[in-house]
This record gives sequence, C-alpha cells and structure tokens, in this order.
Amino acid sequence: MSNKVYITGLGVISAIGSNIEETLDFLNKQKSGVTSLDNIVSRYQHQLPVGEVKATNAELKKLAGVEHLPDNTRTTYLGIIAAKEAVKNAAIKDIKEFRTGLISATSVGGMGITEDLWLDYLDTGKSGEWLHYIETHECGDSTESIADSIGVKDYLSTISTACSSSANSIMYGARLIKHGILDRVIVGGTDSLSRFTINGFMTLMILDNENCKPFDAERKGLNLGEGAGFIVLESERAAKGKEILAELSGYGNSNDAYHQTASSPDGAGAYLAMEKAFKVSGLKPENIDYINAHGTGTAINDLSEGTAITRMFGQKVPLISSTKAFTGHTLGACGGIEAVFSVLAIKHNTVFPNLNYKNQMPEVEFKPTTELLHTPINHVLSNSFGFGGNTSALIFSRHQA
Repeated sequence: MSNKVYITGLGVISAIGSNIEETLDFLNKQKSGVTSLDNIVSRYQHQLPVGEVKATNAELKKLAGVEHLPDNTRTTYLGIIAAKEAVKNAAIKDIKEFRTGLISATSVGGMGITEDLWLDYLDTGKSGEWLHYIETHECGDSTESIADSIGVKDYLSTISTACSSSANSIMYGARLIKHGILDRVIVGGTDSLSRFTINGFMTLMILDNENCKPFDAERKGLNLGEGAGFIVLESERAAKGKEILAELSGYGNSNDAYHQTASSPDGAGAYLAMEKAFKVSGLKPENIDYINAHGTGTAINDLSEGTAITRMFGQKVPLISSTKAFTGHTLGACGGIEAVFSVLAIKHNTVFPNLNYKNQMPEVEFKPTTELLHTPINHVLSNSFGFGGNTSALIFSRHQA
C-alpha cells in the first residue's frame, strides 16, 4: 500500500513540440500550434485550423524508434514517442524492477488507417493485403504496442471515455498504486486526427473555422488536435531516492448523463468531479493556485465548466486558463497532455496563457489569464470532460520533502 502517488516522469508530443523541451519553449513563447491540416486528406483541408503534429506517419515511425516493425497507426506512434520519453524522463533503468503497468487512453484508436482501407476490405481481391490493419483498429491495440515498446508486461488496460479518457487513466493508475496492486504505472493517452473525427465534429457543428478562443463571449467552437501525453506514477517505495516532479494528490470522476455529447448547463457533473478530487486530496478550493481548465471553446462546454467553477470557488476563482488554443482539442489524449502541462506549471512556477481571449463571458465573473505569469504554484486543478457526461478532475501538488 502507498499513501502517496508520486510523478517522476513526463512525456509529450503535440502540435507544439515532439518532446518536453520543445513543448515548454512553445508555451513560454505563447505560440500556438494550431495551423492548417497537411497530413490528412479531407474536404476541409484548407478550411479548418487544427493542432496537427507536423510529421508524416513514416517520420513518426522513425521518431518512435520502431522502423524495424510492421507499419502501425498514427495513434500508436504518437503514444510510443510520449511513453518512451516519460520512462526516460523518470530515469527508469529496469522496467521490471517494480510491478509496472500501462494504462493508455484513446478515442480514435487506429481508425486513421482503417478509414482509408475499408473499401479494399470489401474487395476480396485486395482484402488480404490489408488484413493486418484490422487488428490495429481497436483501441487496445495501441496500448499493446506501446507496452511492447517500453517493456511493460505486468498489467495493461485501455480506457476510452471520450475526452476524459486520459484523466481517467491517470486516476485508475493512482488507485492501482494506492491499493498495492502495482508499484509503478505509466498513464496517459494518445489520439491522432482522422477524417472520422473531423467529419463527426463538423456534424455536431462545434468546430471553429478560426483559431479557438476558450471562455470568450464570442467563442464559436473548438479546434481538433492530435498528440499524446504520458506521466509516470510511482509508489513511495518505487520513487525512493528519485526526483519527485509532483504528487497526484486528488482525483474524481462523475457522470451526469445529461446528453450524449453536451455538458449539463448547470455544470453538475463537473462540480461533482471537482468535489470528489478535493475530498481525496484533503485540500480546499482556496488551496488551488491554478486551474488548467477543460476549456474547449464551445458555447456549451465553457458555460457549463464556468458555472461549475463559479459554484465551487465563488468569488475567489484562482488563476485559470485553457491550453487548448495551443494544441487543439486532442480528444482522448487531452487529459494526459494537460497533466504534463500541470506538472510543468508546478515545476517552473508558471501559468500558461489562455490564447485568443478578448471578451468576458457575461454568465461568469472570472477572466482567464491571457499572459504568461511566473508565480508560486503549489496546487493545480486540471479538468477533463467527455461525451456522455463523463467528467474528471485531477489535482497535482508540489512535493513537500
């Protein structure tokens, strides 16, 4: 059993960098990675801004260090890159030294490839050529490939709860450690852009044809993105003698089941998730220094989250921003990527800005931070909300030696 869950490693790839160093540079320069769509053929290729990783699948395969293996999916390559960096960042020399698991989250899975090949599958003359890609379609396949790349054998699981997927993988990993099932868990998520998601979100009419502006009164929608973010969680025993980047002090999940794709207007689910995270951590709202908000830029999400935050914090809302204007909304990967950002905020005492914000929402009194701020950060609340009302909140805290 371990009373505390420590974070000892970080790994990330997104539209603003293929590693921690590049990512932090973009964040500090307040530079967005949301640009045009280049690597996916789509009718919206020159119409919609996206947070795309500017590398082909072949280039990602090389960056992942798996050139010797059969071709795999973009989702898998992104995940391998981030997971490998997290393990290296945690200074893990022997993955088998402790009972180690991998909890990986995704919503897109391998559809980035299978959506290009489905007509060939129906052609009996061609189907055999592409049959091996069928296995890559399911979400769990990327988890198995990532586990193989970092040598994890003890425990694998895949979580797919839409945009709260990665946050839930982090919460699950923490519970496995606290209950003594594992000593160390690599947790996070990965998702790639695909025509399916682009077309699907167009159908929902919640994509902005300009760069998104979370929490702005004139917000029009979100920008899709892709990437992966993983963190290494370790028990007190496994982390002994290592550099502790932060503690995962609190976590909570709820499901208000209000609508298939929309958040409840009163933010009931978001409030409950935050309330549970505070209960687990033993902290109070006034202890939070920074909120890394879900903040997608859609009319419904930002109102729902803003209402829940106002209910939770009252007139004393801490510094708050959404980082999705940097990366785009990376769906199942966003909780993992933003967990990395939250730990970086603590490590560097920095609040990253809410890009593109100009006009205050009339329904809430708080304003997001629009400039890069350097200020003491001891506790960060990170929110991730998914379709179907699945809402999650994580609290990251500075380690007190």
